[in-house]
Amino acid sequence: MATLLHRLGLASVRHRIVVTVVWLLALVAVGVGAATLSGTTANTFSIPGQESTKALDLMKEKFGAASAGATVQVVFEAPAGETVTGQDNAAQIAKTVASLGQVPGVVSVSNPLDQANPAVSRDQAAAYSTVTFDVQPSLVTDEQRESIIDKVEEARSFGMTVEAEGEALSNPADIGGASEILGVVVALIVLALTYGSLVAAGMNLLTAIVGVGIGAAGIVTLTGFVDLQSTTPILAVMLGLAVGIDYALFIVTRFRHELRRGLPVEESAAMAVGTAGSAVVTAGLTVVIALAGLSVVGIPFLTEMGLAAAATIVIAVLVAITLVPAILGFIGLRALPKKQRGVHGDVLPDGRGFIKGWANLVTRQRTISLILAVAALAVIAIPFFSMQTTLNQRAAEGSTQAKAQAIIDSRFGPGVSSPLLVLVDGPDAVQYATTVQKQVASLPDVALATPAQPNQDQSAALITIIPASGPEDQKTVDLVHAIRDTVPDADGAEVYVTGNTAVSIDVSQKLNDALPVYLALVVGLAFVLLVLVFRSILVPVVGVLGFLLTIGAAFGATVAVFQWGWAADAVNAGSTGPILSLAPIIIVGILFGLAMDYQVFLVSRMHEAHAHGASPRDAIVTGFRQAAPVVVAAATIMFAVFAAFVPEGNDTIKPIAFALAVGIAFDAFIVRMIAVPAALALLGRSAWWLPSWLRWLPELDVEGAALERKPSASAPASSSAGSASASGASSASASGASSASPSGTPSAGSSVSPSAGASAASPGTRVTPEPHADSADTASESTSV
Repeated sequence: MATLLHRLGLASVRHRIVVTVVWLLALVAVGVGAATLSGTTANTFSIPGQESTKALDLMKEKFGAASAGATVQVVFEAPAGETVTGQDNAAQIAKTVASLGQVPGVVSVSNPLDQANPAVSRDQAAAYSTVTFDVQPSLVTDEQRESIIDKVEEARSFGMTVEAEGEALSNPADIGGASEILGVVVALIVLALTYGSLVAAGMNLLTAIVGVGIGAAGIVTLTGFVDLQSTTPILAVMLGLAVGIDYALFIVTRFRHELRRGLPVEESAAMAVGTAGSAVVTAGLTVVIALAGLSVVGIPFLTEMGLAAAATIVIAVLVAITLVPAILGFIGLRALPKKQRGVHGDVLPDGRGFIKGWANLVTRQRTISLILAVAALAVIAIPFFSMQTTLNQRAAEGSTQAKAQAIIDSRFGPGVSSPLLVLVDGPDAVQYATTVQKQVASLPDVALATPAQPNQDQSAALITIIPASGPEDQKTVDLVHAIRDTVPDADGAEVYVTGNTAVSIDVSQKLNDALPVYLALVVGLAFVLLVLVFRSILVPVVGVLGFLLTIGAAFGATVAVFQWGWAADAVNAGSTGPILSLAPIIIVGILFGLAMDYQVFLVSRMHEAHAHGASPRDAIVTGFRQAAPVVVAAATIMFAVFAAFVPEGNDTIKPIAFALAVGIAFDAFIVRMIAVPAALALLGRSAWWLPSWLRWLPELDVEGAALERKPSASAPASSSAGSASASGASSASASGASSASPSGTPSAGSSVSPSAGASAASPGTRVTPEPHADSADTASESTSV
């Protein structure tokens, strides 16, 4: 793989004008497509094949499309000491109802004071009207929502409290707000500090934006042909922007390292793609497989989300290994700070630095380091065991939706705003519906079961059930199951339980059942992938256990904030309650891929040092010094991008973005910086052990070992450290020939590992570094930390 990517990188940088133009044309093309072909997105969830979903389709067929249309409840509450049935208040309610009926798209508005179907509280202090649209919630326009809100505000001027809530008022997630801008700004700052060069930082950010722009615009274009969830584009943008910046960061960092070692610009770009690019492809593949793996759950909208996000990751990888080297060819030495452009070699003379000191501390105090890291994450994960999920999204505190819900709950009961619908379908439906209504009315937790309402041809009947408990209460879940278990079908009549609450219960149950299966899938995938990458059994075990710690802690923190309400104001949570049902499985998929990114980038440097003869502990310190600073910078950027979506993001996105942000922080700064090096230090040489019966496994060569043995026509005749080796052309490698010190160990400009370049030895000869990690370190950008 390294050789193929080296060739691709060399071709990209040599034909940089063509490569750049092709990517820009692709961006323009999908941009035009997004502007001209885009459609609407959905903000409701359903699963084909579920009883509740089947019943909704039958309702549309039997009662018309309006029966399943979006609704809004407009709530009226009289001033203290008055009633809604008073003459003045009643007249105002009638006027508001008539006004609401004039909103475009509204097919019916109920009058709560109608004697035939009243909707007045027992104390007559409140009433509510139901506004029904002729389309589903996702098709209600912003103008229609604003018109409803305007009518509500107008009604308030007459003295009553008037609020509105309902699915039709839910706004889909939007792309291009302050969240994305804030994430980009923070990323630019981190990149500038990391590189010490605004040119390199700007180039890194620009290529990532091109990639995510193509991915996002492509998804928006698809909305004109495929029904996608409103969260799909914004999830793709959030993830694509984060990994796009990170993948370019790894390539550019390696390019700068090769420039410092004295390689020409073109060869430096090719070597960066062949080495760091191999890790980028491997890491990107893990993310893609994890996201595409969401399709195994069997839920269409989740499959769409996963495939759309995976496509964005594929584009980010392609940009990193083609467009990035092409742009590097344009900027050349300007990727380095001015003071470094004429200086070759960047190994610290004394081997000091915070990163090395940290690695030494963790590996020396490995037992206590591992215990503290595991204990901290285990404590944070405790709230995870009380996690609850739902599809019913809570309105933000202080909003008209939240106020309306509070009035309904206090005056009418928590089940009024989330009724269940019992559909009886068949030739004998109307007759059997009377029996069904009596059976349901006798069940526990039923506050009201309305008389059956038949359709025009008497082939179906609809019964509205008002539970005594709220939609998120376990009693309501039990009621749905009780109706299905105790009310049988009859000859000529089938009984279905549906409604938004029943759909939410069905989807949540399906997702909760799928989560363990999916988690087992990605954990198994992680293990197999890491075995192939590192040709080891225990290193994958450490990586997988670290991932499980990350997942547990991320869920625990999310539950504590968004369900328990701890520090909710600090992140502008808006409302607290059960976590959105689809959030956990999406979080698992994304965090899996990102955690494996850091595992591959960090441990591969340790693996290559060990493969070149370093002792187990020295290999850990060497690899840590080389990779940790870049991993920290990448994690900081990714944390910033995800965290930026939390304070002002869409309510659906907030808990997902929060979980991803804290998950990245836990994984990068605790698992990969403490737990993994400590665990590997405890394992010693056994960490790299592979049973003999597995030696047949293929070598993926993510470290670029093949490039070490392959001469490069563009490599310089000698290294930046001194004179060339006497071995002639055969001693030149893909990264140039390196000189050796009198003692026989590599000098500052020499390469001791595949990822750092070639050794001074002839092909097939292995250069063994000194036992101590100081001398084992190669010239790496990370050593300047």
